[in-house]
Amino acid sequence: MASSVPVVRRSTSLSGQVGLSERIFASSEDKNFAAAIDAGLLRVEEGLHAEMRFADNLADVTARYLLEAGGKRVRPMLTLLTAQLGKGNTPEVLTAAEAIEITHLASLYHDDVMDEAQMRRGVPSAQHVWGNSVAVLTGDLLFARASKMVASLGERAINLQADTFERLCLGQLHETIGPREGEDPVEHYLKVLADKTGSLIAAAAQMGVFFSGAPSEYEQPVVVFGEKVGVAFQLIDDVIDLSGATAETGKTPGTDLRAGVATLPLLRLRERAVTDADAKDLLDRLERDVIGTADDGPITPAALAAIADLREHGVTQQTLAEAHRWAREAVEAIEPLPDGPVKKALTRFADTIVERSS
Repeated sequence: MASSVPVVRRSTSLSGQVGLSERIFASSEDKNFAAAIDAGLLRVEEGLHAEMRFADNLADVTARYLLEAGGKRVRPMLTLLTAQLGKGNTPEVLTAAEAIEITHLASLYHDDVMDEAQMRRGVPSAQHVWGNSVAVLTGDLLFARASKMVASLGERAINLQADTFERLCLGQLHETIGPREGEDPVEHYLKVLADKTGSLIAAAAQMGVFFSGAPSEYEQPVVVFGEKVGVAFQLIDDVIDLSGATAETGKTPGTDLRAGVATLPLLRLRERAVTDADAKDLLDRLERDVIGTADDGPITPAALAAIADLREHGVTQQTLAEAHRWAREAVEAIEPLPDGPVKKALTRFADTIVERSS
């Protein structure tokens, strides 16, 4: 276990997501709308730091570690966006946005333990710094704090948080165990993505509607939007995992594959390998040189070559196309929302998700 805490990149207010904000709120006609979101995000950021105080100095350090490492605050931004369908940045909306982000942070601590991740947000993962036990307990502390905040919002929020937490756990469980006999691996994988990522993004959007007092008929459209955007987000991650631009992504090419994660390009390649000799050859190389080799030391030239070939293969373009399809379906889901800056911003939000490169 490390005896000292490394210096991390501390984000201030909107610096962690300026590029995202500029792309979503580029139109001059939406300046007032954008100002409300930016003001809300500043208050959320202040609230997050205030909530990361515990009765123990070590807990304060470990709990704030990933918060101060950065992050785009995508989930609270979405809560604030949908809240503009109602009364805007009410105190309840701000509390909900903070609780959602703390829940997300808690899940990262646990994910890194289960994945044995070495890096997160450009810094050594918490489990790499302090060990598994401290990382797990820090995640538990954050889940507890988020639950306490949600409890202040009433029974509806408690139930929504509990349902979302259940799906997060089921998604992780199903990812760990893998598809059952006879279950389609791709369908299983997409369900895992919906549970692990889509559920929390959907909850973020739903809380914005509910706690701003917006019409209840807007809830289901934004829930569907959030879940589909979450799946699109993870599919883009699968493509980014193969990127050779490590300075841009902050990751070694094939990090997920080397950890043994069956991403969608790999699953699609396995489908093609049944009848395609070239696909079978590439699959054999990946299984020999890449998959599950994270503990074998630095990445080898053979592994880099196999990852590059997978990046250029049609299955990766197929994955990219599927991500764009999920994003299009997300936009279609919000058709019932009134025309205006919220619908436009959500549409840009979905576009930004699938156009990102890191």
